[in-house]
Amino acid sequence: MNPDDYNDHGMLRLPLWFWTILILQARTWLLFVMAGASRQQGSDMLSLFYPDPQSFWSGMLLGLPPAQVFLLSGRRHLWPRTWQAGYWLLLAGMFATFALQGLGVWQSTDTLSAVDIILALLDAAALAYWLLSRRLRACFDAARRLA
Repeated sequence: MNPDDYNDHGMLRLPLWFWTILILQARTWLLFVMAGASRQQGSDMLSLFYPDPQSFWSGMLLGLPPAQVFLLSGRRHLWPRTWQAGYWLLLAGMFATFALQGLGVWQSTDTLSAVDIILALLDAAALAYWLLSRRLRACFDAARRLA
């Protein structure tokens, strides 16, 4: 690794795809904030993306760990063990999200929407990157510091 890849605390800088995956995983929270900001059309926006209230609440629950990891990312040098656990927590959340999407597709009697297919493909790509990226895994390794 290049010394420019490290921040002032001697930890690897987080890749751009890390932030993209966090946004993807916390999408229900982002939609919730946007719906709250738009006031009159907020409930229409939520019902468009989440016609089933149960899927909205499961999205909120599964989006909580990415939001917490986002908040922790700036102070990861202070809590290295918690930061390491965040890798596995997000991985479990991605598997749960992917499993719930598969279950929803399997139980659906309606035709699949393009949004559902695109989100499933994006979640699959995010999961593959999360599992295969050595750089991302090294960012969560507390012992991996600049000497």
